[in-house]
Amino acid sequence: MNFELKPLTTAAAVREKCDLLLVLVTEATVTGSDALSTLVAHAVKAGDFETAAGKQLALYGLPAVAARRVVLLGTGSGSAREVRQAVAGAGAALKATGVGKALLCFGFDAAGPAVAAAVLAAADACYSYTHTKPQAKPVALKKLVIAAAGKAGAKNGVADAFKTAVAQAEGMTLAREWANRPANHATPTLLADAARALARLPGISCKIHGPAEVAKLGMGAFMAVAQGSEQPLRFIELHYNGGTKGAAPVVLVGKGITFDTGGISLKPAAEMDEMKFDMGGAASVLGVFHALSRLQPAVNVVGLIPASENMPGGAAVKPGDVVTSMSGQTIEILNTDAEGRLVLCDALTYAARFKPRAMVDIATLTGACVIALGGLRSGMFSPSDELARALEQAGDAALDPCWRMPLDEEYGEGLKSNFADMGNVAGRAGGAVTAAKFLQRFVGDIPWAHLDIAGTAWKSGAAKGGTGRPVGLLLHYLLAGIDAGKAQARAAAPNRAAAPKKPAPPKAGSAGRRKAAVAVQPEQA
Repeated sequence: MNFELKPLTTAAAVREKCDLLLVLVTEATVTGSDALSTLVAHAVKAGDFETAAGKQLALYGLPAVAARRVVLLGTGSGSAREVRQAVAGAGAALKATGVGKALLCFGFDAAGPAVAAAVLAAADACYSYTHTKPQAKPVALKKLVIAAAGKAGAKNGVADAFKTAVAQAEGMTLAREWANRPANHATPTLLADAARALARLPGISCKIHGPAEVAKLGMGAFMAVAQGSEQPLRFIELHYNGGTKGAAPVVLVGKGITFDTGGISLKPAAEMDEMKFDMGGAASVLGVFHALSRLQPAVNVVGLIPASENMPGGAAVKPGDVVTSMSGQTIEILNTDAEGRLVLCDALTYAARFKPRAMVDIATLTGACVIALGGLRSGMFSPSDELARALEQAGDAALDPCWRMPLDEEYGEGLKSNFADMGNVAGRAGGAVTAAKFLQRFVGDIPWAHLDIAGTAWKSGAAKGGTGRPVGLLLHYLLAGIDAGKAQARAAAPNRAAAPKKPAPPKAGSAGRRKAAVAVQPEQA
């Protein structure tokens, strides 16, 4: 679906030719003087419509309105969350037969976050999976015009918010698409092909490491997980270089278990089909890189995806086996269903070679995190207050929230092993925390955060499917880092100007005249 931003008032929007006109209404809209605002005022007065978020009133064939269908959407105070709720509730209208072009009109002065919320909610509502459903009819809607008054757009950063939201929506759609594909349509090899396709976009490059290269790197933990599957592993390496050459990148590491049976520690059969979503972290990395290519921000980002299946074949790793990670640390595999941390630990060790300013791993890692936080917030673990704060703020801005979890040293005690440097599990209590403590042993002094998205990467039940999270959180984190850097540079500028000027040596023959120098259900544990 294509999005377009137009600086239209409510009065102008009613003259736009389209199949559907959605009008976001607050109390401020009711006080307008144009024909549509007058109609809204009458509907409110008669008790036929309320402006509370989620309320709707469908109209048809209104005089002086170019659109055949009109739906009034209550948005409460007009906040981003209320706008998202209102637009999400209009999904059926957006996907209705015969609606090829729709116009979403803000009946009030819209701020940037509200416009972004509208774009994201519309993209989410109109997403339709068709890859393995050849008989399914795609959504008819091809274009959605967002109408916001011109002055409000310039004043409230609407244009920038719109641009970012469209890129985020595209990235989330890509992440959802790959998460939703069945495991036989999303093997490690096919996931690598998807990364290669991204490398055809501006600013993206890609390198794929196969089994021989991974063995040469000494990634014993990663190889142990993959050895039970007939599908060969792939270690995917993506680069986006939009920042200064040589500037330290942010490294994103996405867990890419394309199907997780649990291995020899076999999972229960019920809902095991949902383990195709165990590559949600990898899918989010692909989505972020797609968005980066669209926005072309001044930042350097590396994406790493260790991709494999976890299968119970004759060659599969067994409980009690000891493997050697790329870092040289040995690991006793007490539970083969705690495989995500095994592929991630080698990828985190590899990430250090880029000397990153920060690295974030993203993984559908533990069922324990689902129990702790449900499906609203992703679990976030970091020993760095600065990085944790930046991720929390980015999640709030993207309406993709996370919650900081503890990393006390005592949680790592359960990882002790009699036969290796550590075990890969530490019992059921605090399982999400002990998984993070395991990963922490492979990051050294690099600022690091772990996002456990087991509860947020997909939905079960009637709405079963990938969500595209946390593409929004990660993208906003990367973009906010650029803004923070610019702010620091501006703050430092007066100090540089006030610094004493260093005199240059006098030219030969001069009388001492000087010149100033110018100076980015999972594991059971």
